[in-house]
Amino acid sequence: MRAFVSLLLAASCFQMFALAYPLAAQDDTLPAFLKDRGTGIPTSMFGTYVREGELLIYPFFEYYLDNDLEYKPDELGYGADIDYRGKYRASEGLIFLGYGISDRLAIEFEAAVIDASLESAEDDTTDVPDKIQESGLGDVEGQLRLRWNHESERSPEFFTYFEAVAPNQRDKVLIGTPDWELKLGSGAVRGFSWGTMAGRLAMEYSVEEDKFELGEFALEYLKRLSPTWRVYLGAEGAQDEIGLIAEAQWHVTKSVFFKFNNGIGITSKATDWAPEVGVVFSVPVR
Repeated sequence: MRAFVSLLLAASCFQMFALAYPLAAQDDTLPAFLKDRGTGIPTSMFGTYVREGELLIYPFFEYYLDNDLEYKPDELGYGADIDYRGKYRASEGLIFLGYGISDRLAIEFEAAVIDASLESAEDDTTDVPDKIQESGLGDVEGQLRLRWNHESERSPEFFTYFEAVAPNQRDKVLIGTPDWELKLGSGAVRGFSWGTMAGRLAMEYSVEEDKFELGEFALEYLKRLSPTWRVYLGAEGAQDEIGLIAEAQWHVTKSVFFKFNNGIGITSKATDWAPEVGVVFSVPVR
């Protein structure tokens, strides 16, 4: 809650900041297929791209509400290998950093602090407590993102990314990451007069389970409505967990924009509701 209040205060401050530093005019020199996204490399943040020599700083808050989270008591340390559905709630404050090393290579870093709880199912007769609550440092991860080519009027842009999530809070059953989690994915971006489409697919490897499996996939749409507003729509998931995401981006200056994001699960195993709000700072490093 304190993180959410802080973001609201930041929003008020930057409303005043926007009056002093007007938004840069839309770059009319860009070809039509780049009008929505610009010239940057795709990042892991929805509808967000980073250019060469640009540092993106994105503090944000996310909330999770899931009334039918699937869990197994043995995964929580209570023995039984049976599927139950419990009530999950979490509040998470995160910081994302992205930097464009060149016009083809970018790096990312993300870390979180989280407060999460799980209420066990009414029909759970195992020794799982009625409520488990944990808080502390959440996921800490990094990515390397490579653009293979530049989009043209006739061909899309292709990119590859590698992600590593570090082991953390190994004694925590809700917020911990027992061992390294690795991900390798690829995607493509193509701009049209009616908007920009992107798609991606990844494979994941869990060191703890020592197995590969199909990871996240997504189909995304981004449209620049004006120099101030962009809208994003997407479907993202992994295996049988699929959600719909809608986002509005308010560009108050050439170097500051707010992201208002809302995720809704469309399969039973996906998180029911996951709103997100934050502010992106663009800092030229060179």
